[in-house]
Amino acid sequence: MSVVEYNFPFAVAFAVLLLIAVAQVIGLGDLIGDADHDVDAGYADAGALEGLASLLGIGRVPFLIWLSILLLMFSGIGVTGQFLLDSILGSMMQPTPAALLAAFPAVITTAIVSRLLAPIIPRDETTAVGIETLVGKRGTVDIGTARRGCPARVIVRDAYAQPHNVMVEPHDDGAEFVAGEEVLLVRLEDGLFYAISTADRRLGPVD
Repeated sequence: MSVVEYNFPFAVAFAVLLLIAVAQVIGLGDLIGDADHDVDAGYADAGALEGLASLLGIGRVPFLIWLSILLLMFSGIGVTGQFLLDSILGSMMQPTPAALLAAFPAVITTAIVSRLLAPIIPRDETTAVGIETLVGKRGTVDIGTARRGCPARVIVRDAYAQPHNVMVEPHDDGAEFVAGEEVLLVRLEDGLFYAISTADRRLGPVD
């Protein structure tokens, strides 16, 4: 068995960590941010599990950061352990038991690091909001051109400054919104938002 095969679980963990980093760089951060916010809110409402989550460091920093730390610790501890075994015993451990042995110290180390980072990286606001509360908020067309019957994706922030990606059509027949245009969400119907352009002179200053 090759070195790569012995370290396969740790290579996968590091690859996932790289994918998270790349997703942030290429502009998927808003989507991940929404998922991150939802997971944090879920842990806040978990009742009996909240204590365990806090002990593990979950909720002390944003979940995506906690997950990234865990992946880094798991891959680092695993690979280091495998090479130490190879230098001492002359061979590495099989991937499955090696992964199981690395998991425990990785979780403990992640909890410790999360506690240390908590004062520096405040946890995200965990108050979940209903999608209907976005009515009356302003957003920016991100992808596509919105026409009646042809919605486009709009990024809008809630009262806690958390970004949401919603599908929007113009409220008025014949209107259209292009990428980069700012709109005001005026109603929600069957999960689809309808908006008017903030360029309308009847609107006040941008919030």
